[in-house]
Amino acid sequence: MKLVVVSAGLSVPSSTRLLADRLAAAVDRKADADVDIQVVELRELAVEIAHHFTNGFPGRKLADALDAATRADGLVVVTPVFSASYSGLFKSFFDVLEKDALAGKPVLVAATGGSARHSLVLEHAMRPLFAYLRAVVVPTAVYAASEDWGAEGLPERIERAAGELAALMAGLSARLPAPRPGSEGFESDSFVSDGFEVVPFEQQLNALRP
Repeated sequence: MKLVVVSAGLSVPSSTRLLADRLAAAVDRKADADVDIQVVELRELAVEIAHHFTNGFPGRKLADALDAATRADGLVVVTPVFSASYSGLFKSFFDVLEKDALAGKPVLVAATGGSARHSLVLEHAMRPLFAYLRAVVVPTAVYAASEDWGAEGLPERIERAAGELAALMAGLSARLPAPRPGSEGFESDSFVSDGFEVVPFEQQLNALRP
């Protein structure tokens, strides 16, 4: 399974990157299959992301990162909190990603901040963003304030969230592709789009008739 970790930390070392690494390691421990982990550091792509907004084309490193996120079986996304929300760099990366790239893809959201008072950023900003992108956001999101490092609670939240992501990744990876209309074994007009079965309205109506 392919796991892509997107970290929007700006400093070196970075607490955002530290949280991202701990989440990735926990997913690796929880998964039944081998996990291939790739980390995308957005601070290294800041200039290419800005150029993409103005010229419409990604540079080589940004194109590789966008391709990795699109092809991943699951994502861990971590941002520092700025002005009570995700950072502009974090949002910009997902703004230049193809519109349907994350549809049906499991995503674990996480954030770091200087105060626990910003922890709701996970629910009022990050979860709606990835719901809009039609990703499958795991139930447990992880926020780490300065006082959480080394304290009780954070390791348990990391393990729980990682277990949920690993389970979703295994389930989606094991799903067999449904036969397409006209292919061998196809018995109805339904088909699978973005991981969801689409049944024509006429077929649903016929199923209701006595």
